[in-house]
Amino acid sequence: METIDITLPDGSKKSLPKGSNGLDLAKSIGPGLAKDAVAVVVNNEQRDLSDELINNAEVSIITIKSNEGLEIMRHTLTAQVLASAIKNLYPDAKLAIGPTIEDGFYYDFLPTKPISIDDLPNIEKEMKSIIGKSSEITKTYHSKNDAIAMFDNLEEGFKAEIINESDQTDNFQIYAQDDSSFIDLCRGPHLPNLSLIGEFKLTKVSGAYWRGDSEKPMLTRIYGTAWNNKKDLNNYLERLSKAEEVDHRKLGKEMDLFHFQEEAPGMVFWHPKGWTIYTQLQQYVREMQKKAGYFEVNTPEVVDRKLWEKSGHWDKYRENMFITEIDEEHANEKRTNALKPMNCPNHVQIYNQGIKSYRDLPFRLSEFGKCHRYEASGTMHGLMRVRGFTQDDAHIFCTEDQIESETKNFIDLLSAMYSDLGFSDFKIKLSTRPEKRIGSDASWDKAEKALQDAIEKLKLPYTIDEGDGAFYGPKLDFVLTDAIGRKWQCGTLQVDFNLPGRFDSTYVGADGSKHTPVLLHRAALGSFERFIGILLENYEGKLPLWLSPTQAVIAAITDEANDYAEELNKTLLSHKIRTEIDIRNEQISYKVREHSLNKVPYIVAIGKKEVADKTVSVRKLGSDKNTVMSSDDFIKEIVSGSKNPLDT
Repeated sequence: METIDITLPDGSKKSLPKGSNGLDLAKSIGPGLAKDAVAVVVNNEQRDLSDELINNAEVSIITIKSNEGLEIMRHTLTAQVLASAIKNLYPDAKLAIGPTIEDGFYYDFLPTKPISIDDLPNIEKEMKSIIGKSSEITKTYHSKNDAIAMFDNLEEGFKAEIINESDQTDNFQIYAQDDSSFIDLCRGPHLPNLSLIGEFKLTKVSGAYWRGDSEKPMLTRIYGTAWNNKKDLNNYLERLSKAEEVDHRKLGKEMDLFHFQEEAPGMVFWHPKGWTIYTQLQQYVREMQKKAGYFEVNTPEVVDRKLWEKSGHWDKYRENMFITEIDEEHANEKRTNALKPMNCPNHVQIYNQGIKSYRDLPFRLSEFGKCHRYEASGTMHGLMRVRGFTQDDAHIFCTEDQIESETKNFIDLLSAMYSDLGFSDFKIKLSTRPEKRIGSDASWDKAEKALQDAIEKLKLPYTIDEGDGAFYGPKLDFVLTDAIGRKWQCGTLQVDFNLPGRFDSTYVGADGSKHTPVLLHRAALGSFERFIGILLENYEGKLPLWLSPTQAVIAAITDEANDYAEELNKTLLSHKIRTEIDIRNEQISYKVREHSLNKVPYIVAIGKKEVADKTVSVRKLGSDKNTVMSSDDFIKEIVSGSKNPLDT
């Protein structure tokens, strides 16, 4: 009998009859593994359990209990079960795509009648009915023409369009259930049968343009989540409920921080209290960067297209830019400008003013740069995704030999900032060259190696995110985890061997010759708007005292306490404490409840007794008890607690 040799993850070898698949391999290792197996990894590529194995391949088994198995289960649930349920309940609906996302999945389709969140229980019921049949899932391969014909025959135009626009000419994978006529195009892998699906819940309905293009049809998108067991599902739903409670948009309205309106989509209207948070955060970042050796600059927001053409943004990023044309007063021509989507080309212009020596490097420029990027209306989400934003942006011009030390310096700076702002832990991702990029493969090889060498010498753990680099260079992304376990990518460090050369940037080396510097693009917080949204949700609106827009409210219980309240307020203001005074003719219980909802850290109640004793009755946010202390002791406490991390 002809056999094939397989190498297992532990390095051991396994011989199997030729024609064996992943399930055969799992069975040869043990019945427990065969029961839990859902797919295989063959030479670093995920494949279906039913796929025939090849000789001398490195193979590992994916089980349903692993993270990869959970991802495959979610993918099967959306591509086979949700899609099938939609076709059963809405036969005229046209299917589009159904990928997995973090913690769940979604499916886009075009129905003939509106579908709302009220319809989700019925769709869930149909999904459970499909799962209950424990159908086997089978896969067949088809040529491009045959695959297009199959979906044309089913009048599934979106599927036919995907196939038609693919560079692939053969081996299109079509999945089916053994007791159903339903089929779907999918990259796979899928579960071998539906009995392996755990617990799931459909969560919401929204709209999404086909291919993200507002000129194309608006589709209905159904979101869901899936887990291996009921306990994991319930834990996730509790986190989801918590996230809704602390949604920054809800907090922003309650605390009177900001708003959005139709006349300026994706642009923030900051109210006085929200702008106070913004400026306090900005001043903290400014001082931290100054201590780290950065020179702060400011550059134009509107720049001629010629600069963007030279930088490469015009070709690679134009669809995300806001373009404007003006008639020049003294020239018979129109000038095409763009609102800057990023600051890097402008910073290169500053670097290029005057001759630089190797002794001037590293040369660090920072800017709170106001940027504008076009985001599709369906993707905007409060402060988290906007069209107008400010970055704590900086650029470091350095030599290749300085990449390692500058990487370390930036990670030290970023770590200190995150710790001061309440985030003790972060993960690092190394993102490599994307398909759409500028520069030669040689320059990308050099940039990726430099960044990888730097992070490895720091002995910091990281993961690789293939193909997610910037169009001009690879990058490190820094991912925070908030109080309820959500991940947020905030900081970034990008190595660029391309842009300085495009603008003829040079420095005079120790050898007296001109050399091209390396450009490091970096941001610690990223967008101020987004980071403030993250802060609000992480702290549930109960910001650290130094960031709180109103640090104390002095509430008089009786008119006889008004003068004392005014005197205390004046003293606190002299110590630069942000206070409000509340002498309205309202019950003190009403005042306490209102200011607590506004997340004021200190509520100071003053009545006749406090006036007589020169004391204050203090309630801290989150407590239901008052503490009586002298006014002097209270002033000392709040002044000490209100210092920002740089002053402590």
